[in-house]
Amino acid sequence: MRESGPAPYAKIKKRSRLFLGIGSGVLVFLAFLSFLLWQEAAKGSQTTVSFLDIGQGDAAFVETPQGHQILIDGGPDDKVLEKLELRMLPWDKDIDVVILSHPAADHMTGLLSVLKEYKVKNIVWTGVKKDTRVYRQWVSMLEKEKEEGAEILLVKQGTRVEFPGIACDYFFDILFPSEDLSETTVIDDNDTSIVAKGVFCGHTVLFTGDLTKKVETQLVEEQADLAASILKVGHHGSRTSSSGEFLEAVRPQYAVISAGKNNPYHHPHEEILERFQGYGIEVMRTDEAGDIVFKLKPKN
Repeated sequence: MRESGPAPYAKIKKRSRLFLGIGSGVLVFLAFLSFLLWQEAAKGSQTTVSFLDIGQGDAAFVETPQGHQILIDGGPDDKVLEKLELRMLPWDKDIDVVILSHPAADHMTGLLSVLKEYKVKNIVWTGVKKDTRVYRQWVSMLEKEKEEGAEILLVKQGTRVEFPGIACDYFFDILFPSEDLSETTVIDDNDTSIVAKGVFCGHTVLFTGDLTKKVETQLVEEQADLAASILKVGHHGSRTSSSGEFLEAVRPQYAVISAGKNNPYHHPHEEILERFQGYGIEVMRTDEAGDIVFKLKPKN
């Protein structure tokens, strides 16, 4: 991973994965392997975007047709590991990119387990500082990951994380934060959340972390390129996020809310659900539907 040019970017190259099995059950193994590979081939050229039901928190998993695997946030505990096992081949213990939107425990804690169980090649975050036990664990693990060869990219507005495609573009554009936060200590980190627009061969998905109306307004006033067909709703559907002007700028067809069933915060709030309904946006909720999966075939 590297930064280059006036607008920083990082190119993520896919390394081939190989597994060899030898033994008396080789024919059974080969049949099983053929089935798994057939399943992989059946995915064709589609990108899979999965919003994971991990309780009161956020976690999303993206897999490109070229096999790039990206995990955005990890939820409040190690339930994310169970979700990854369902989406990755049994011997696949590599993840190309982990993105931490912000160092809130319900986004970061599960990533600690991921870093222990998987070889993560690239870790993307803002570097913002926070005085919590989970944050200190995160920073300590990042040092270890770096020693083991992982690349750490501190991002801000203008950074592009790029995945070379065959015929069209696959990348994340970082729309927020607008400045380097790596030396900034915060108590409330919601408005340090990475806002990342994923572009997958003509499809667009906007990830917003726990962003509140304050920064939503800033992005609208800056005329940021917010338009996306799928919106990961900010702050679990709290009334502190998803302002009308923001929704008008994004104009999503689908809004995905990641929240735990019967959570103590009563997320998502009823007034927010009514707002989405008023704009004709279809709402999908992990507390009701479980994992929410989009299979996106190329548009161009």
